[in-house]
Amino acid sequence: MEDEVPSRWEGPGGYKEVFKLALPMILSFGSWSLMHFIDRVFLAWYDSDTLAAALPAGILSFTLGTFFLGMAGYVNTFVAQYSGANRPERVGASVWQGIHFSVFAGVLLLFTIPLAPWIFEAVGHEPVVQAYEVTYFRILMAGWIPGLLVPAISSFFSGRGDTKTVMWVNIVAAGVNVVLDYAFIFGRYGIPEMGIEGAAWASVLAQVFGTLLFAVLFLRKPHRDAYCTLSAWRLDWPLLRRMIRFGAPNGIQFFVELGGFTLFVLVVGRLGTVELAATNVAFNINTLAFLPMVGLGVAVSTLVGQYLGKDDPATAERSTWSAVHLSLVYMGLIAASYVLTPWLYLAPYEVNAAPGTFEPIRAYSVVLLRFVAAYSLLDGLYIVFSAAVKGAGDTRFVMWVTLIVSASVMVVPVWVGVTVFGMGLYTAWCFATAYLIILAICFYYRFKGGKWKSMRVIEPDVHPGLETMREPDAQTI
Repeated sequence: MEDEVPSRWEGPGGYKEVFKLALPMILSFGSWSLMHFIDRVFLAWYDSDTLAAALPAGILSFTLGTFFLGMAGYVNTFVAQYSGANRPERVGASVWQGIHFSVFAGVLLLFTIPLAPWIFEAVGHEPVVQAYEVTYFRILMAGWIPGLLVPAISSFFSGRGDTKTVMWVNIVAAGVNVVLDYAFIFGRYGIPEMGIEGAAWASVLAQVFGTLLFAVLFLRKPHRDAYCTLSAWRLDWPLLRRMIRFGAPNGIQFFVELGGFTLFVLVVGRLGTVELAATNVAFNINTLAFLPMVGLGVAVSTLVGQYLGKDDPATAERSTWSAVHLSLVYMGLIAASYVLTPWLYLAPYEVNAAPGTFEPIRAYSVVLLRFVAAYSLLDGLYIVFSAAVKGAGDTRFVMWVTLIVSASVMVVPVWVGVTVFGMGLYTAWCFATAYLIILAICFYYRFKGGKWKSMRVIEPDVHPGLETMREPDAQTI
């Protein structure tokens, strides 16, 4: 027992390696979660209706882009496996395919902007909330080109294990967003007051800033020489097709997951503005735990990809279990704080809110944070295990399980319950909690099954004199 912790801490796949790679990504995603938290707090200070409108409009915008975001972010797995296989010349080419795809997808998403009034009118929220939702949604949709370029280009760094660069760029961009949020929402520093419109523009401009910064670093001369980050700019159709083959299920899974929560939020909005605002607050606070775990998931996908690229599945498995242990510690502490000190998270919303407007939202939010605490531990496990199998290329299984569980456990029951049987807010949240618990169990058993160990997303490296090479394993359920 005395040697167990040191042996788990040191060496490939140990706590030290996982923590070293994951910490910058956790801080990176944590900075964005803090940014979104502050954004919602500013809107709560500005007007409770803008707070109610920000979540459904923001999450709908994000959901419509998630399919493309999942594909752009899957560049990370290709970079990781090519790096592990010691094929640096393919790293730059992989990132450029992600860049081409991101520009095309960002332009495609612009065509959703005219649909905004129809979408939010169909949902049936109060008219003043609908007007804010339309404004917020339209601006966010206009910013998807840089929104997709950021994960595509940053994969060059995260996939190779250079997570510190990703961290610093994202922290700086998040800081820019917070400053612009304050200036644009309230009309500071000589800028006219724009309210929720200003919050949307601050998010878009911060993404543009992050894109430019990542691009400058990506095209530095050492990277051009070692990874062909400029010379490999052309379309590589075989590589792009392979990225679509593995990345599309990842994008669909991401879309289904966020789509399920979007429908959940939109249906909850039919219960009333207070219930919608409380759900907004609870999900916003949950991002303080959830997004750092997404950062840990990126680190797991990277390590699994790199070790599989080296044909070392045992260390890939060890890395995943190290991440599981770290996740349990972090999410356990966060879950306890949601139950024991909810006031700590809710106090910022009340500071400048109009007298009497936040009390009913607060009452609901305290209870909803207990639901969040109930599923937090398993939510962390779901993120880690799904990231591990996706880092190998097992994206179709993740897609189908997410689709089936989302539809059968959360979306359909909540829609029918609220619209037909008059189901209340807490019952709806019971279904959302069950959804996350079931996903965690499903991906745990998929990981334990070990099928992912034989999967690869990169093509075989054929050398002269070698007659046969192992082909990438096909994805099957």
